[in-house]
Amino acid sequence: MWEHLVYTNPDWIETLIRIVLGVVFFAHGAQKFLGWFGGAGFKETMSTMHQFLGLPIPLAFLAIATEFFGGAGLIVGLLSRLAALGIAVTMVVAILMVNGRYGLFLNWFGDRKGHGFEYHLLVIALAAVIIARGSGALSLDRLL
Repeated sequence: MWEHLVYTNPDWIETLIRIVLGVVFFAHGAQKFLGWFGGAGFKETMSTMHQFLGLPIPLAFLAIATEFFGGAGLIVGLLSRLAALGIAVTMVVAILMVNGRYGLFLNWFGDRKGHGFEYHLLVIALAAVIIARGSGALSLDRLL
């Protein structure tokens, strides 16, 4: 099982996908976890997820931790399949709980309520590549 979890090809496309997805999710997680990049920080994000979305506290914490630590794991290529799976699940939950009701498209012009789920679908597709193919070249998974 361990070998399957860390096995990867030395492919540069998977490396590119992994690092870009990792940077995006590390940044989103840092907004929620640490308040970096203009984010609300841990306490406010936990409160919002619990009070407004109705997420139980442990699941809200898991979502924040998945974005922050999963993003960091993807950047360095450590347990990338697991990190990508966590991020994909987080996106599916976001679609079901929040963005699905607003249709496919993001609200670029602010002329309607909410954002659709096109971003989430792209993330799920990129995560699926990592889950299926692994971390690619220049990853700690490859070293393991």
